[in-house]
Amino acid sequence: MLTSVPRGTKDILPNTVHEWLYLENKIRQLCAVYGFEEIRTPVFEHTELFLRGIGETTDVVEKEMYTFSDRSGRSITLRPENTASVVRAYLQNKLYADGNITKLFYIGSMFRYDKPQAGRYREFHQFGVEALGEQNPMVDAEVISLAADLLTELGLKDILLKINSVGCPKCRPVYREKLQAFFRNKLDQLCKDCQSRFDRNPLRILDCKNPHCKEIAADAPKITDCLCDECAEHFSQLQKYLTTVGIKFILDPQLVRGLDYYTKTAFEFKYTPLGAQSAVLGGGRYDGLVEECGGNPTPAVGFATGLERLLLALETQKLLPAKENNCDIFFVALGEKSRQTTFKWLQQLRRQKVTALMDYSDHSMKSQMKHANKTKAKYAVILGDDELNKKVAIVRNMLDSQQMEIPFDTLIEKLIFEVNK
Repeated sequence: MLTSVPRGTKDILPNTVHEWLYLENKIRQLCAVYGFEEIRTPVFEHTELFLRGIGETTDVVEKEMYTFSDRSGRSITLRPENTASVVRAYLQNKLYADGNITKLFYIGSMFRYDKPQAGRYREFHQFGVEALGEQNPMVDAEVISLAADLLTELGLKDILLKINSVGCPKCRPVYREKLQAFFRNKLDQLCKDCQSRFDRNPLRILDCKNPHCKEIAADAPKITDCLCDECAEHFSQLQKYLTTVGIKFILDPQLVRGLDYYTKTAFEFKYTPLGAQSAVLGGGRYDGLVEECGGNPTPAVGFATGLERLLLALETQKLLPAKENNCDIFFVALGEKSRQTTFKWLQQLRRQKVTALMDYSDHSMKSQMKHANKTKAKYAVILGDDELNKKVAIVRNMLDSQQMEIPFDTLIEKLIFEVNK
């Protein structure tokens, strides 16, 4: 139907835009404090970027991407996440040139063909940060601290941080063998997706949302028992840094995150009042992604959070600000000559950064005053034939209904004074 949006999308209407701006302003302010700079990447990329970057065995690539051929026959995909795009931009634009750590953040639309549910849409909005060029676990702790500070500043309570290490290419093969040994005689009990993951990437079984698969995987070997010395030391240092800055966490050996590019650190913040869909933010380290995308080996760590999920959490706790109508002056003009005069004043005030509105139709004074009340204007300026003849305007204080007559030649100056006093 032409009068409805595609399933899994929604309009963000004027009565809620202020909530998005509130959240985005909080994000930008906090990222500035942490030294992260904003980057904006294209909404679509070459499909190959996501096949290589995200991993062909992930649910995102196998089931959820919006992929199409353009008019030249090139395979294009609407971005399902933004880390791969940021890495591509990092390489293409040589953001690594000065040799220092590169700290970036983004806010934008992502697209996944997923089952719509509360706080989850097929077009959704993500905020994420990426820190590229430094392997010190202190950077992992800094990124987690930024996430924790954001959730705290937003006023959310009952937040739970889970962390894990998913190892690296040196130690993960050992864990892979142990996982396959554990699941081999249970294959017929797993869902079809997990059966297909058994040979390709058995770690994905731990991330399955099927309740029966989760129950079976509960007793699976722990990856932390298979970590090489480097990964074990990195994970130990991360825990020390988090403890140093007072961030509480729980070790979760089942936490592997949903994308293949993660190495070493994986973490997730859960907001328990949201129930089953309680994850509001997650991320980790991805030291192999830059190389996978064609660059030199480059350590990196980051996270992403869905703004819809955050807004749902804030709404649950009644933490969203009320919408403020900021109309300063509303002109009530009676008759065409009055409208011509007030239209001139309207523009003069706007050029002085005063919020001014008027009713452009030939409505009655009563109707226009109702309109003025609806905008919550501070003052109404009333102009009719009598006022035109006397060259004065009636200015009514909408809070206490007090009125005064002000000559045309001092009206603009007086209104600016009253609004700013």
